[in-house]
Amino acid sequence: MTDILIFGGTTEGRLLSETLADHGLKVYLCVATEYGERLMRKHKNITISGERLDEGGMTDLIRKEGIRTAVDATHPYAVAVSGNIKRACAASGAEYIRLLRPPSRTGGDVTIVNNVAEAVEYLKGTSGNVLAATGSKELDKFTSIDGYADRIFARVLPLPDVMEHCAGLGFRGRNLICMQGPFNEDINYGMMKQFRIKYMVTKDSGDPGGFGDKMRAASRAGVHTILVGRPPETGSSYDSVVEDISKRFGLKIKKSAKKDVKKKVWVIGMGMGGPEGMTMEAVEACRNADVIIGPKRMTEAAGAGKNVLNEYKPEKIVPYIRGHPEFRNIAIVFSGDIGFYSGAKNIIESADPDWNIVPVCGIPSVVYLCSKLMVPWQDVRLVNAHAAEPNTVGEIRRHRKVFSILTRGTDINALCKKLMMYGLSDIEITVGENLGYPDERITQGCPRDLLKKEFGDLSVILAVNGNADAGCPISIPDTEFIRGDVPMTKSEIRTLTVGKLKLRDDSVVYDVGAGTGSVSVEIARVAVNGKVYAIEAEKDALGLIQKNKVRFGTDNIEVIEGRAPDALADLPAPTHVFIGGSGGSLKEIMSAVTEKNPNVTMIVNSVTIETACDVLRCIRELGLEETETLCISVSKARATESAHLMIAQNPIYMTVCGGRK
Repeated sequence: MTDILIFGGTTEGRLLSETLADHGLKVYLCVATEYGERLMRKHKNITISGERLDEGGMTDLIRKEGIRTAVDATHPYAVAVSGNIKRACAASGAEYIRLLRPPSRTGGDVTIVNNVAEAVEYLKGTSGNVLAATGSKELDKFTSIDGYADRIFARVLPLPDVMEHCAGLGFRGRNLICMQGPFNEDINYGMMKQFRIKYMVTKDSGDPGGFGDKMRAASRAGVHTILVGRPPETGSSYDSVVEDISKRFGLKIKKSAKKDVKKKVWVIGMGMGGPEGMTMEAVEACRNADVIIGPKRMTEAAGAGKNVLNEYKPEKIVPYIRGHPEFRNIAIVFSGDIGFYSGAKNIIESADPDWNIVPVCGIPSVVYLCSKLMVPWQDVRLVNAHAAEPNTVGEIRRHRKVFSILTRGTDINALCKKLMMYGLSDIEITVGENLGYPDERITQGCPRDLLKKEFGDLSVILAVNGNADAGCPISIPDTEFIRGDVPMTKSEIRTLTVGKLKLRDDSVVYDVGAGTGSVSVEIARVAVNGKVYAIEAEKDALGLIQKNKVRFGTDNIEVIEGRAPDALADLPAPTHVFIGGSGGSLKEIMSAVTEKNPNVTMIVNSVTIETACDVLRCIRELGLEETETLCISVSKARATESAHLMIAQNPIYMTVCGGRK
């Protein structure tokens, strides 16, 4: 036995059917077309019919199913259908309920007409291309416009009978746009610009039908809208209909049924992008989705026959989902795996609390490439070149195997040049292009070989360094640095200084008065994915810093010529600062640093007692927190013929301070 009959393949009709069926009612849904039938998810409590019924057919159906209540949720412009439903209900004694879609606000460059015929008459006195977005049923009226086959661009459903009908009217080729809506603003705008649309004829289909997106696109594109006004009618809002039916059948449905039923949002890793690389779970999720959202190359693989939004930015995806209540099952697709440098994290964090987020893992590119090469990947260091200034060279220097995602094919050539400059010219690099696609290509060689080749933008690399330096990054012997005549912080002091800074892997560090760059080098080897700014005013020292940077493969050092604090003005805020030489501007430097980051960790090393006292005075006057002050004395043994003599170095006063109290 059927509890309720619903007419309408509209968004509201589908949503109402699923909501009532989820609460136990037996629903008979008439959607008028097979296409509308395919849009519905299967439900044990819903019987769906795609058969077109006239008044008599509706009357027979109501009597046959013993239906006492019928809901008319048809399109606002389906006047004839609504009339048939009313009369069928009256003839069979069933109660008739009209569900109204709220009208939209209009503004901007709009002319309102009563029907499509009036719109056509208006257009006869104009020139320029026209987007006819009123469907196929009244498309024949546009054929009375001179040159219509070239001037009118008809947007209709992608159904064989519809396309055949439109072709019979003379709409062919680029003038016949067969697509399933609703469409977002950008798709509408792109279509209007591509076909140089000057006028758009449309109906007020409401937000669920994408009317707002059409109007915003028209405003952006400078398109004049000819709006076919809605026929006058009476009825109830969606929430009122749900509330009324809930009372009749004793259901406990919240006032806003749209909020009662959670949206199901699959966040899907699609693997390499082709359908062959998708997991069965991903395939099933895409099959059950009302709309598939993601980059074009992803949706082309997963979105056949579905509503599609080609978008990857969370700030556009999340509002789109909120603005389309008709989509209850949403699939957002990403390349690779959602946990491997994916935009999925931002989507999940931006999602509404009442969305049911379902993660679906995929095969990441590192797994795919390593399996192709038959190389174990559990010890591969993962680097993302999409991040700001990744230190890929530093990672390759210290890890035997490094995998990196590239942003452009030219990045491979730039990386190869750097590797050769830093003395890493013998490593083996494998480049994977367009992995998982028919034009997949895998190339191997050393940096010098790869410099001669061109690569596509969808590329990843696996670098293998048989001589990786995985040892302690600090306490480098003084003799290994290129020194010249520039003073250099001794090895033991460098080691303690870097240790006391308590650096992170991604720290941003100033080395003020960098000298030879010895401290910068050891800091850069610890904060491999951070950034070190070596600030130095002396010309001779600048060249030494650059040479030592290359010698130790510390690509994350940037040499800044100038005198602090002026040289600090354009630098990003530091997390840590080492001051080895202040040039008489200690207080100004410390003040400038704490202005950028009040919580900065700072170490100042002094050779004289007077400078050490000056440091403590500056800390007090600037309101900083003194962590500790040390006097470090180092003596080294020198062997003679018969004994070892301890040779003392100058004591160093080290002051460690935090940010402002």
